Amino acid sequence: MNIAEAREAARMWVLEHASQIPGFHGAWIAGSTNHLPDDEEFPATSDIDIMIVIDNDAPLIKPGKFLFRGVLLEVSSLSRGDIATPEQVLGHYHLAGSLGSGIVIADPHEDLTGLQAEVVRSFPERRWVEQRVAQAHQTVLNRVDAVEGQPDFAEQVMSWLFAAGGVPHILLVAGLRNPTVRKRYIAARDMLQDFGCQSLYPDMLALLDPVGMTPGRVSHHLDILEGVFDEAATFIKSPFFFAADLSTAGRAVAIDGSRELIALGNHREAIFWIVATFARCQIVFHTDAPDSAADAWDDAFAGLLLDLGIRSPGDLHRRGDDIRAFLPRVMTVAGHIMDEMTAS
Repeated sequence: MNIAEAREAARMWVLEHASQIPGFHGAWIAGSTNHLPDDEEFPATSDIDIMIVIDNDAPLIKPGKFLFRGVLLEVSSLSRGDIATPEQVLGHYHLAGSLGSGIVIADPHEDLTGLQAEVVRSFPERRWVEQRVAQAHQTVLNRVDAVEGQPDFAEQVMSWLFAAGGVPHILLVAGLRNPTVRKRYIAARDMLQDFGCQSLYPDMLALLDPVGMTPGRVSHHLDILEGVFDEAATFIKSPFFFAADLSTAGRAVAIDGSRELIALGNHREAIFWIVATFARCQIVFHTDAPDSAADAWDDAFAGLLLDLGIRSPGDLHRRGDDIRAFLPRVMTVAGHIMDEMTAS
């Protein structure tokens, strides 16, 4: 199956199912697959992201990941009020790129296409790029601050992890690139190379993995995670926002996608999603599983974190301080990238 056929499956799901949702207002295909040519083979470790727009007076939906006609779809929704004006979209670092590079596949009210055209026209303007970069920067700081307020160690790890993983997003937004999720480090590395700023990358990656884990060690932790993943999926009862990522459908991305990164020589970059998935499994165990199940995997999670130099909440706080101290360098490089984009 190629990219065009996968997109057609997404369009058919919207036509057959999403259009029947109360308050359905429209939909677009978002995500990294929009940057791939139609005739390229659809990656087995990827999904098609669909954003559903719901009228303001109707409830949002979050179907998550599921298979439809052989294609893994990930469906999210937002309120029409979230994208009421082009300015609302242009100032938001996720929404601007999502709609700007998206493919509108349903527009019954004939307003999404016009909104998209205005976003595309103003997307590269310096004032909007600076606003989106500032938002990405503040998001990192907010996540560092959130570490201390989380009630569970795994949730503290998640706050630290997404603070560190937000740093590549600052740079990608500055360079008008897609702030992708699982492959954010690879995308940032490639972009820094394009702008001659590659010297920043090793130190940025060290915020995640300061020791420099070997491919064998990363594979070891992924092997353990595979069993953790399968068991956690059987216990989910609570309405976790990430529940679909721990489903059978999500396995291709979380497990197989991580193996693919390791096989391609991107083992340290794979650590981000391995830790995220492991932490989510821990949250499931400690919320929905018997104590015996949670205890069984605590040591495995601790072993992964130990290889990253994390033994306690105090280590997470120190790593948060490292992120704060690194951000001025990041913002300097982001400014250089924006200058280059403006000059071109």
